Amino acid sequence: MKPADKQAYLEEYELLKKKGKPFFPYAVMKDSAMMLLVAAVIIAMSIVLGAEQGPKADPTSTTYVPRPEWYFFFLFELLRVIKPPELVPIATIGIPTICMVLLLLLPFYDRGPERNPIRRPIATTAGVMTIVAMAYLTFLGATGGSPTEIEMEVAPRYEAGKEIVAGAGCLACHKIGENGGTIGPELTHIAQLVPRAAIVRSVEIGPDIMPSYRDLPPKKLNELADFLSSLD
Repeated sequence: MKPADKQAYLEEYELLKKKGKPFFPYAVMKDSAMMLLVAAVIIAMSIVLGAEQGPKADPTSTTYVPRPEWYFFFLFELLRVIKPPELVPIATIGIPTICMVLLLLLPFYDRGPERNPIRRPIATTAGVMTIVAMAYLTFLGATGGSPTEIEMEVAPRYEAGKEIVAGAGCLACHKIGENGGTIGPELTHIAQLVPRAAIVRSVEIGPDIMPSYRDLPPKKLNELADFLSSLD
């Protein structure tokens, strides 16, 4: 913007500012009325529609699949994309914090008087890219499968065993491929360390804090053992 145009803009702004109404009580009254209206709508919806209640929490369950609220789906999907554990703090703390700080400091480093989005390509591009990225990650997080799924290609004869392992909650403690916990030993290459008979025995007994799966039907137990014994 040329200096003459900037000076003309500032003069026009001061003139309109003097003709306008003060922030208090006019703007405060409007904001307060809208706030009360939104609160009344929320209260009415909660009374009429009620709140969704899930099943009672079971701290002993190993098959529970945590899912965030819809407005955290983008961060949930970001964690699915960023696999290495050492990068998890960057995804959960670093990126959101940096974005929030940049947003809070926006009035200090973007002091240009221009308001036309076309004439502010950097700010407009950054805003559009942010909205598109969050919308895309939110869509992927809403439609993505369970985080306990075993993302590993196996032979067709091992698919049944893979589904049993995923459904039994083994990934709550054991890591297989890119997914899973770290409480128990990693099972990605378990066949190189433990023979099939020992795998079956461990599943039946449940050593240490591992729960016993002796109640599994023999067919499912064999399919589970076949899958685990193929992980070499």
